[in-house]
Amino acid sequence: MTPPVRHYPAVTPNAGITRQVLADAPEVMVVSFRFERGAEGALHSHPHIQATYVESGRFRFTVGDETFEVAQGDCFVIASNKVHGCTCLEAGRLIDTFTPRRDDFL
Repeated sequence: MTPPVRHYPAVTPNAGITRQVLADAPEVMVVSFRFERGAEGALHSHPHIQATYVESGRFRFTVGDETFEVAQGDCFVIASNKVHGCTCLEAGRLIDTFTPRRDDFL
């Protein structure tokens, strides 16, 4: 049996950022974030573990006390409750996976 496919609308949570849930289940969620150059993902934290894959573009991330740049093909994990945020240096797309699901995105 093929699982049902759900389509979620794209939303604009901040200027220059478009977010779209791609797939979800109670244990996991996959989300696309498209960033325009200069757009900022404000510093924040959440109880979810987050894995971020850089599909395209270039970003400067701050995770806790560490700041680093990532580009296409890079991937990293952000621990639960760790303060993090980013600035888009070159327009692109991030694919984030959260566990458990971010119900606040639904």
